[in-house]
Amino acid sequence: MSLSWLLETDSKSLRSMNGSRRNSGSSLVSSSSASSNLSHLEEDSWILWGRIVNEWEEVRKKKEKQLKDLVRKGIPHHFRAIVWQLLCNAQNMPIKDQYSELLKMTSPCEKLIRRDIARTYPEHEFFREKDSLGQEVLFNVMKAYSLVDREVGYCQGSAFIVGLLLMQMPEEEAFCVFVKLMQDYRLRELFKPSMAELGLCMYQFECMIQEQLPELYMHFQAQSFHTSMYASSWFLTIFLTSFPLPVATRIFDIFMCEGLEIVFRVGLAILQMNQTELIQLDMEGMLQHFQRIIPHQLESGPDKVIQAACQVKYNAKKMKKLEKEYTTIKTKEMEEQVEIKRLRTENRLLKQRIDTLEKKGAPRYSEESVLQLERELVQARLKEAESQCALKEMQDKILDMEKRNTSLPDDTNVARLQEELIGVKLREAEASTGLKELRQQVRGLEEHWQRHLARTTGRWKDTPKKNTMSELQDELMSVRLREAEAQAELRESRQRILELETQNQIHSNHLRRAELESRNLQERVQTLTVQNKDLHVQLQEIKRRQAEFECKSKEEVMAVRLREADNIAAMAELQQQISELEIEKEEGKVQVHLNHTDSSQYIRDLKDQISELKHEICCLKGKRGLANQPSFDGIHIVSHYVGDNESYQSSDEDGVKAPNLQVSQQRSSGRIKLLPNLGDTDSEEDEEEEEEEDGEALRLSVPPSGSHKSTSV
Repeated sequence: MSLSWLLETDSKSLRSMNGSRRNSGSSLVSSSSASSNLSHLEEDSWILWGRIVNEWEEVRKKKEKQLKDLVRKGIPHHFRAIVWQLLCNAQNMPIKDQYSELLKMTSPCEKLIRRDIARTYPEHEFFREKDSLGQEVLFNVMKAYSLVDREVGYCQGSAFIVGLLLMQMPEEEAFCVFVKLMQDYRLRELFKPSMAELGLCMYQFECMIQEQLPELYMHFQAQSFHTSMYASSWFLTIFLTSFPLPVATRIFDIFMCEGLEIVFRVGLAILQMNQTELIQLDMEGMLQHFQRIIPHQLESGPDKVIQAACQVKYNAKKMKKLEKEYTTIKTKEMEEQVEIKRLRTENRLLKQRIDTLEKKGAPRYSEESVLQLERELVQARLKEAESQCALKEMQDKILDMEKRNTSLPDDTNVARLQEELIGVKLREAEASTGLKELRQQVRGLEEHWQRHLARTTGRWKDTPKKNTMSELQDELMSVRLREAEAQAELRESRQRILELETQNQIHSNHLRRAELESRNLQERVQTLTVQNKDLHVQLQEIKRRQAEFECKSKEEVMAVRLREADNIAAMAELQQQISELEIEKEEGKVQVHLNHTDSSQYIRDLKDQISELKHEICCLKGKRGLANQPSFDGIHIVSHYVGDNESYQSSDEDGVKAPNLQVSQQRSSGRIKLLPNLGDTDSEEDEEEEEEEDGEALRLSVPPSGSHKSTSV
C-alpha cells in the first residue's frame, strides 16, 4: 500500500468516524459499527504514522500539506516522541553528548529552578511528589540549558514546556528538543530578560483583535483590559498553564509543525467563541472568565477550538509589517527614554548642586579640579582603548594557535603513515629477497655455461655418440636459460604488482586523508560560522556599550559645564557679597562718625563744605560755561527747629535742581536721622515736608549716581 493511499484513507476514515458519531445512539448496530470504524481508524493511523516515520524525508519534502493536516488531526501518543524530534530536527544533535558533562557543572540558577520545580504540574503524578524522578529530571534539563545559554539562563514558564517533553521522551532527547525550540521557534527571544519578543507578540495579537473583533477590542479598551493580562501566558507556555493538558498537548502538536502561528490562531478563536460573554463583563469578571470558564469549556475536547483556529485569518505579510511598526515604535521610545534619562541626570546634578550650595554656602571650584577631572576622563578612555587592543591581540593569537594546531597531524594520521611505512619496508624486503634469488640463479647459470663451453671446445674430437650427448646437454642448457628468463620475468611481474599495490594503498590513504581533511574543513566552516555569529553578537554588544559610553561622556561634559556655570555664579555672588560688605563698612564708618561727633559742629562743617562747593560751582561756570550739565553731586542741607524758619538752600542759578541733603536733630534726645531722598526738589518744598512730618527731623539726602550709594542709619 502506498503512502498517498494511506493519507486519503485516513481522511476518509476520519469523515466516516465523524458521521458515525453524529448517528450514534440510534441503534445498537450503529454503535457497534462506530466502534468498529474507530478501531479501524486507530489501526490505519498507526500504519500511516509508521510509514511516515520510516519515510520522513520524502514525506517532509513532497507531502508537506498532507502532513500538516495530519498533525492538526492529532499525533498518536506512542509516536509523539519521535515525531516531535523529527519535526524540529532534534535527532542526532552534537549537544546531546555534552548533556552528562553539563549535569556535573554548577549553574547560578539552581536555587530558582529548585524553587519553581514544585509549582510545575503540581497535580500530575509524574511531578507531584517532592524529590521524585519527574522533579529530578526536570531540574536536570533546566539546569543543563541554563549552562548552555547563559544569556537566557532560567525563565519562569519554560519549565512547563520541558515538563511536557519529559512526559513523552527521556531527558536527553527532551533536552535536545528544548534547545531546538529555543533556537528555531522564537522561544529564546520570548524568554530573554528583556522579553522584547513577548511585547511584539502582544502588539501583533492586539492588532489582530482590532481588525477581526472590533467590538471586543473597544470593550477591552474601555475597561483598560490589556492584552498582556490574559494572553502573555498563552505565548510563554503554549497554553500549558491555561488549558487542560490533553487540549494543550494537541495544540503543542501543531506548534511543533507550524510554530507560534497556532498560538495567534487559537487565541483569536477563543476570543471569537466567548465574545458575547466577555462584552457583558467588567475587568474582574473577564479575568475570572479567562481563568475558570474557558478551561471548563475545553474539557470536552480540543477538536472544536482547533477547527475554529484553522478558520482564523492569519496574514504572514501583515505580521511582518506589524513587526516593523513595533520596532519603529520601540526605537522611538528608546530614544525618548535616553533623552529622559539624560534630563533626569542633569536634574539630579542640579539638585545635588543646589543642596550643596544650601548646606555649605557657595563652594569654590578651582580650574585645577576641573582640569584634573578632564585628565582622569582622558586616562580612562585611553585605558579602555588599550584593553580593547590587548583583547584583539589575544584573539588574533588564539586564531593563529588554532591554525597551527589544525596544520599539525593528529594521532590517527601518524598511525596511518606508520602503517604505510611498514608496508613499504616489507615490500622492499620481499623485492630484495627475490633479487638475491635471481642473482644466485644467474651465478648458477654462468657456472653451467662455463662448464658447457669447456665441454664444447673438444667436441670435434669426440665420437658422434658424445656429440649427441653434447647437443642434448646444449638443449638442456637452453631450456634452463629460458626457465631462468621466465622466472626473472615472473619476478619482475610480481615486483610490478607489488609496486602497483603500494601505489594503490598510498592513493587510498591519500584519499582517506583528503576526505578527513574535507570533513575537518566542513567542521571548521561550521565553527567559523558559529564564531561569526558570536562575533556579530559581540559587535552589537560593543556598539551598545559604545552608545552608553557616549551617553555617559555627554553626561560628564554636561556635568563639567554645570560645574563651570556654578563656579561663575558663585564668583558673581561672592563679588556681590564683597560689594555689600564694603557698603556696610562705609555705612558703619558714617554711623560711628555720627555717633561720636557733635551734630551742631557737623552742621557747621557741612555749611562750610556747601559754601566751598558753591564757590567751586561759580568758578566752574565762569571757566567752562556749563549751564545744563553739573560736574558734581549737589547737596542741599535744610535744618529746622521748632519755631525756627531759618533755612539753608542751595540751587543752581540756571534752574538745575540739585538733590537735597537734609539733617534734623531732636532737641530732647539729640538723635540724628539720615534718610535717603532720591527725588529732585527745591528748598521750599523740603521745608514744607519737614513741617508736615514733625519739624524735629534732620534729613540727609544724597543724589543717586553710578558711584554713590544711598544709606539710612
